[in-house]
Amino acid sequence: MNLPQLLQRADIWRGGDAPAVAGVSSGFVALDALLPGGGFPLGALTEILTPRVGVGELRLLLPTLARLARERWIAFVAPPYIPYAPALVRAGIDLSHVLVVHARERGDVLWSVEQALRAGTCGAVLAWPGAVRTHGSKPEGRDTAFKWLRRLQLAAEAGNAMGVMFMPSRAVANVSPAALRLAVEPQADGVAVRVLKRRGGWPAGPVHIDWSALRQGRRLRREMVGDSYAVAMSRTSPAPARDLHARSAHAQ
Repeated sequence: MNLPQLLQRADIWRGGDAPAVAGVSSGFVALDALLPGGGFPLGALTEILTPRVGVGELRLLLPTLARLARERWIAFVAPPYIPYAPALVRAGIDLSHVLVVHARERGDVLWSVEQALRAGTCGAVLAWPGAVRTHGSKPEGRDTAFKWLRRLQLAAEAGNAMGVMFMPSRAVANVSPAALRLAVEPQADGVAVRVLKRRGGWPAGPVHIDWSALRQGRRLRREMVGDSYAVAMSRTSPAPARDLHARSAHAQ
């Protein structure tokens, strides 16, 4: 493969370039200005790093999810807390397009995410791999984690879906094939978002996101359960999902 062919690959770009990327607006002007394509990328994997679960990372995605749920499914894989449907409805998300997949092992989570991304029927697939135990007694190595993330990036490209992996802040030191990496920190009236990695640009931010900027009719009510989410997903999944269970598939 020669150099021009290599530069055509979706997973390779040159610093300073601004490749054509299909993006879905985050709903926040200041954040969109930093994101390739003016929003969260479709056909790509995004990592969101937080110091703990429930700092506002899910709320940050609500406007984007509402847009995607108009025509395609939104899949939540291994969410750490019980979903809360009314909060999603207030955000404008069509619950008939919400799918929740429960998995007990990390391999199940990753397999489920890969299948959902590649299927082409999901607009967004969100996953919390750290919320479940790792199969076996030994922790997952960085090489294995990178290979899985690479597979998920390719699956997102194949299905033209927005893949989101929620990771702990300590993962910032890991090399990742994700097209976009964001660090989200809680603040008194919102969150601070730093772009750690993006296509066609250098790290940027932080950008302060004020929740009052969410203009969707009535103000979103925070539904807090200890350190859980300000908003959560549907308690019951749509009819086609009732018999869906994650299967173990530890592909080599």
